Amino acid sequence: CVFGPSSVPCWPSAVKGEQGFEGRPGDPGPRGEDGTCPENCESLMGPPGPPGIPGPVGQRGLKGDTGVMGSPGVPGASGQKGEPGSQGDYPGPLGQTGPKGDKGDMGMMGMMGPPGPCMPGVQSAFSAALTSSYPPPGAPVAFGRVLHNVLWGYDPETGLYTAPVNGTYVFSYHLTVYSKVLVAGLFQNHRPVVITTDPAALGTTSHSVVLHLVRGDRVWIQVKDANTNGMFAGPETSSTFSGFLLHPDSCDSGSLRGPMPPVEEPEDGYSWPQTSTQESLLDPTTAP
Repeated sequence: CVFGPSSVPCWPSAVKGEQGFEGRPGDPGPRGEDGTCPENCESLMGPPGPPGIPGPVGQRGLKGDTGVMGSPGVPGASGQKGEPGSQGDYPGPLGQTGPKGDKGDMGMMGMMGPPGPCMPGVQSAFSAALTSSYPPPGAPVAFGRVLHNVLWGYDPETGLYTAPVNGTYVFSYHLTVYSKVLVAGLFQNHRPVVITTDPAALGTTSHSVVLHLVRGDRVWIQVKDANTNGMFAGPETSSTFSGFLLHPDSCDSGSLRGPMPPVEEPEDGYSWPQTSTQESLLDPTTAP
C-alpha cells in the first residue's frame, strides 16, 4: 500500500518472528574515582572464577650481616650510704636448739710420756724469833716473828712446825738465857728429842739435830717449868728456832694431794715428861 510518491509500499501484515538468543553481558565499566562500583555494576560482573593453583614457595633469602655492637656506656657513680635504721623495741625470737651431734669415736691411746719431776723439787724451811721473854711453860713456845717460812710449814701463833712430806729434816735453836736457869727441849709429837740445860744467869744455849719425819709430824720448842724458864728476848739479843727439809724420801708426790691431819691436843696437855736420867730424854722411845 503506497501513500504518495515517496511512501513505502504497503505490504500485507507479516508474521511475528521468534525471539533471538540473549546476548552475553557486557564488560563491567570502570569504577568510579572514589573506588565505588557504579550502579548495577555488580550485576554486570560475571561469576567468580575457580580458585587458582598456589604457586611454589620461593627460596629463603640470604642472611644479612650482623651489625656492629656499640661500646658500653660509662658506669654511673655509687650512691651515698644510707643512715642505719633505729633499733627495734624487742629482740627477735630465740631460735630452736639444734640437734645434738653424734659422739665421736675414741681415738687411739698415745704413747707414754717421759717421767715427771721427782719430789726433790719440794722445799720447806723456816726461821722465827722470840718476841716476848719468859714464855709460859706447859705449851710450845711461840716464836712470833717469822724470818723465813717456805710453804708455811711453821705456825707462828702455836709455835708448831708440821712436816709436809716424809723425809729428813734439820732443826736448830739458839736461845738467850737471862736471870733464870733455862731447861728447854725440842719435841717431836709430844716426846722430847733433845734437852738443853743452861744454869748461867746470862748466856746462850744452842742445839741442832737431824730427824726423820713422816708427813704430819710436828716439832716444837718447850720449857720445863716456871722456875727453869730463863729464855729471853730483847732489843739487842734474840732467841730463834729454825728448821728445813734436807731431802724427801722418794719422788712420789701423791702424799701432797691429801689433807694435812689436824692438830690433836694431848689429853694431859703439853706436860714435861717425868724422867729419871738424862739418857732417857735423849731417846724418845724410852720416854713415857
